[in-house]
Amino acid sequence: MKTPNEELTIQNIKGVGEETALQMNAMGIHSVLDLLEYVPYRYDDYRLRDLEEVAHDERVTVEGKVHSEPALMYYGRKKSRLTLRLLVGRYLIQAVFFNQPYLKKKINLHDTVTVTGKWDKNRQIVTVQHFQGGPHGKQGDFEPVYSLKGSVTNNTLRKFIKKAFNDYPDVIQENLPSVLLEKYKLSHRRDALYHLHFPDSTEDMKQARRRFVYEEFLLFQLKMQALRKFEREHTSGIQQHYDLEKIKEFIHSLPFPLTDAQKRVINEISADMKSPYRMNRLLQGDVGSGKTVVAAIALYSSVTAGFQGALMVPTEILAEQHANSLSELLSPSGLSVALLTSSVKGKKRALLLEKLRDGDIDILIGTHALIQDDVQFKQLGLVVTDEQHRFGVNQRRVLREKGESPDVLFMTATPIPRTLAITVFGEMDVSIIDQMPAGRKPIETYWAKADMLSRVLTFMDKELDKGRQAYVICPLIEESDKLDVQNAIDVYNQLLHYFEGRYDVGLMHGRLHPDEKDEVMRNFSSNQLQVLVSTTVVEVGVNVPNATFMLIYDAERFGLSQLHQLRGRVGRGEDQSYCILLAEPKTEVGKERMKIMTETNDGFVLSEKDLELRGPGDFFGKKQSGLPEFKVADMVHDYRALEVARDDANFLINSKQFWSDSEFKPLRTYLSSSGVLEGEKLD
Repeated sequence: MKTPNEELTIQNIKGVGEETALQMNAMGIHSVLDLLEYVPYRYDDYRLRDLEEVAHDERVTVEGKVHSEPALMYYGRKKSRLTLRLLVGRYLIQAVFFNQPYLKKKINLHDTVTVTGKWDKNRQIVTVQHFQGGPHGKQGDFEPVYSLKGSVTNNTLRKFIKKAFNDYPDVIQENLPSVLLEKYKLSHRRDALYHLHFPDSTEDMKQARRRFVYEEFLLFQLKMQALRKFEREHTSGIQQHYDLEKIKEFIHSLPFPLTDAQKRVINEISADMKSPYRMNRLLQGDVGSGKTVVAAIALYSSVTAGFQGALMVPTEILAEQHANSLSELLSPSGLSVALLTSSVKGKKRALLLEKLRDGDIDILIGTHALIQDDVQFKQLGLVVTDEQHRFGVNQRRVLREKGESPDVLFMTATPIPRTLAITVFGEMDVSIIDQMPAGRKPIETYWAKADMLSRVLTFMDKELDKGRQAYVICPLIEESDKLDVQNAIDVYNQLLHYFEGRYDVGLMHGRLHPDEKDEVMRNFSSNQLQVLVSTTVVEVGVNVPNATFMLIYDAERFGLSQLHQLRGRVGRGEDQSYCILLAEPKTEVGKERMKIMTETNDGFVLSEKDLELRGPGDFFGKKQSGLPEFKVADMVHDYRALEVARDDANFLINSKQFWSDSEFKPLRTYLSSSGVLEGEKLD
């Protein structure tokens, strides 16, 4: 047996030459340990099964006796089809081999053969993908399948992995403490890795996978929790001694009662503001759940503690709406609320900035204009960022640096599934408003096919006749050769003609100048336009309570969360609102989406379903997802393990034993090597 060495490269394994090493390097395999940790992405199952139990189009392995002479037929250029009958138990089935003419000489009448392929239950045909001459052997019921490059094959890789296990078994060191291994009855690391590569049974595979799912989640969560701990402890926050009696009076003066969910998150935010650490909290709440009121109470609390507050939003029109609603709420209590956008210029701007520096403005609301150099606060205590994902990290940081470590509250109306919130925002505290105010009418949602458009327009007419307004959403701006979808300009022209002389129709899309967009939205908000044809730019932050109708063309092209965000533009007033999804989905997933949309208005339920249907990468968009890559774990299907690992990581990071006990040294070393504990002394 050879001694383990950290410098063991892949070429230490007998048979791996220079060229093979380069190809394996391209796969991310540089060392012996890399090779041993290069796990399969799936397994082919070669267990024999009774055809009675096999579903249509499922992959299956069967053993049978050849019942007819193989018949070979050529067609096209160099294409062939070999067919024969197989007696499998009590079934006489047909086996079809494409482009394997050489098998005609290998297969004889009455031979016993084993084949693997796709089972057509209706026609009783197996299309063979893998042929094994002779009876089914025990050379492995489960064959791991690896992601490969170059000329490296599955078999070659498995041969090298086997050699690595034999020659360098001690390269694999246990990194989980015995307390966790015993608590969850997890396999030891070396055994689990061996069973991932060479499983003898489904139970072997299951237990090996279970161990690595937990390990991957725990390591990731340890990193997140350590970042959170050191961020808190190494950043001097401000302790806000707010006036509790004044806050209670303010809450009692509101024209509506708070929901239990709002009360809960206000308590969470208040506890953060009172603590000596800087608040770093994400507030999630569905459209209409009352996030603005929570933000108002938090800002009011900061002012009673002697500080100023800031609210940054992505668009001018949203800034104006927030300024109006917060002034209504806060001005009766004597607070000074001001609005700063790029439209505020000259003397008016200079006077506003002077008042801000002197502390005469309590709360400043605005767009990214808030982060310009000449904007200076006297004493900034709380920064609230609405629709935080619309701002870059640097924009959020610049606003935060306008004060001396102010508390930070991020708000979003995009319901993020719990699993993704734990993963992507793991270093933040997350508060969720998961309850809607009483008396709010759910939006009625219907799925219609293209041939029902005239009926849909008649329905829209009826709403407009009542003095209401309507949104019409399209996926594209102009006609595209690649996509057969309705586009905003075409639909706008059609509706101009349809409503001519009766109602005014506006057009909104991403290519308009920001000033043009604002003008269109103002005209719609003031009911100068009754119908607004738009791309998805209306998705965030526009409040027109009189709009009660939304028609979404080609709805199957949107994800559930985006459809829900769009739908949330209506249903903001007292009148019943409607959302019509015009869609002809071709896939089962598309049909399922439409069905789910008509069944629930709960954004969190939808976001979980969306995650199941689309996967995590597509939920945020691959470019900005910020999602970690896991080799074995799957955030969607293994979410319970993710929650357990998060709780364990939180407990460990905050326990003295973790930082002193030698049993936890591998985990501390991992944190140190991943750069989380830079400058920290571990032992």
